[in-house]
Amino acid sequence: MSQSIVVMGVSGAGKSSVGQALATQMSARFIDGDILHPEANVKKMASGVPLTDEDRWPWLHLVGTQLSSSPDNGTIVACSALRRSYRDAIRTAAPATTFILLQADRPALQDRLDQRPGHFMPASLLTSQLETLEELQDDESGLMIESTGGIDTTVERIRKLLERAVSV
Repeated sequence: MSQSIVVMGVSGAGKSSVGQALATQMSARFIDGDILHPEANVKKMASGVPLTDEDRWPWLHLVGTQLSSSPDNGTIVACSALRRSYRDAIRTAAPATTFILLQADRPALQDRLDQRPGHFMPASLLTSQLETLEELQDDESGLMIESTGGIDTTVERIRKLLERAVSV
């Protein structure tokens, strides 16, 4: 069965690392949502300016389009998807998408951001991302999980929860 999954959360939550590892274990296609951003968005974020919703809509549409064209083995996209409206935009193109919200406390997030020099997303935008984040709601297909204990541990937790959700 083909699965469309978005590994989501604020910067530093582990979206790309966990998403890539999960895709490898599931033999699914992995796409880092950052590469789908238009150059103008990347430049804006790199200069420390948060994106507006108008900046995000075309990017979110592209994320949804990638998920809707998922191969048989599925697609996993690392994408912040911080607001319900952003997730709804993705679901417009890919209705069966499951969202996995990775969570960590602020000191852990800050530490991770400080350890990844050269990324276009500066650590200074963490506060605006935390303020923007809307947790998954009861009517959304997905799960929330602490991204602590390392990538392998987090992926194992996700796999178990996904398997449990499918068997229900």
